Amino acid sequence: MGTNTGNRIQSRLRERAVGPVCAVLALCVVPAGLLAGPSAGWRAVLPMMVAVLGALAVAALHTRDRVVPAAAVVVAVSSALGTLFGDPPALEEATGVATLAEIAGLLLLVCLVARYAGTRQAFVLCTVLGLLASTALLRLQIPPTALEAAAQSAFFALGAIAAAATGGGLRTLETRRIRAVHEARRSQRLQLAADLHDFVAHDVSGIVVLAQAAQVIGADRPEKVLPLLQQIEASGRQALGSMDRTVHMLRSSDGTTPAGRGATEESQPVAYGLEDIVDVVDRFRASGRAEVRLDIDRSPEHVGRVPREVASTAHRVVVEALTNVRRHAGTTPWVTVSVTPGPEHREPSLTVSVTNGSPSISEAGGGYFGDRGRHGASGLEGLAERVRALGGTLEFGVHGEHGWRVTAALPLG
Repeated sequence: MGTNTGNRIQSRLRERAVGPVCAVLALCVVPAGLLAGPSAGWRAVLPMMVAVLGALAVAALHTRDRVVPAAAVVVAVSSALGTLFGDPPALEEATGVATLAEIAGLLLLVCLVARYAGTRQAFVLCTVLGLLASTALLRLQIPPTALEAAAQSAFFALGAIAAAATGGGLRTLETRRIRAVHEARRSQRLQLAADLHDFVAHDVSGIVVLAQAAQVIGADRPEKVLPLLQQIEASGRQALGSMDRTVHMLRSSDGTTPAGRGATEESQPVAYGLEDIVDVVDRFRASGRAEVRLDIDRSPEHVGRVPREVASTAHRVVVEALTNVRRHAGTTPWVTVSVTPGPEHREPSLTVSVTNGSPSISEAGGGYFGDRGRHGASGLEGLAERVRALGGTLEFGVHGEHGWRVTAALPLG
């Protein structure tokens, strides 16, 4: 985030510095042209001044509407008049310097027009300006034959082509940058939706289960309601925390968190890891009646061997699987969560498995995954894409008679 913010600040500083620099150069061009007019000839100096001032105006004011085409048309008319109605060919040094300065201004304008003008406008204006730049030297000396004149103009037209190619290349780079920004923002929105689905939905589903339990036992055992309300409050706080963390991650990755306002490294959200799986399972166990078994190695040696992105994906697999169990198999008698090293015969891997038994359809809230299979599997299908991005596999389907199993194999390499 710091690198992106620094790049944006540097870009803004450069953009703000272009205007003053162009204004200073324009103030230098005017007196220089007035001083060179008597010796070089006003018919050579005036087109030079217009060409250079037009290029500086486009460089400084290209963001304003119609500035680029208007300046290009004015420069083109001025240069054309200078070529058609200028003084007879002369090899005076001052006249040659003025003409070369005009050509430089025309080439710079060609580059800027190719960079900032519309596609059709850029093609027409660059062609006209390039033609004028390649024929401006005819003011100094006309070759003996028309063929030599055409060859000379064609040779100097290469400069205009190079200028147009440079401006077009800069336009292409800017277009790619804008497209990359749009893709990054779209990816961030998708990531936000996935986080809200995986984490907030998990906590909200827990609140729903606890509220349903409170309604069931409220009439017969009112003394049990208060602990349930306390668990609902804790789950609500957890849901708010997950939402705040997700929004904070989005703001930080987008670079909108202002620097200097406590945005230290310690305050930045950290990706979930293997150690957070224990908390997820404990909260799932407390909000339901199923017997939950967790098999995970929390030793520092094992945790240290698992890359952070793999650990975060393993945590997400467990959250998604338990959320689906709570939503679609709320009356299952048992749930087993296993996070263990995979087989070592090929490459080190981490196997994450969540299995639940057949739910009781005689109780409220029971049912099989098959009853709402498509709806319940949509989150798993999205999660499978993330697992595949890490080079792993995600499998899910019916286990046993009416149970369900989700298994992810995540490579550690």
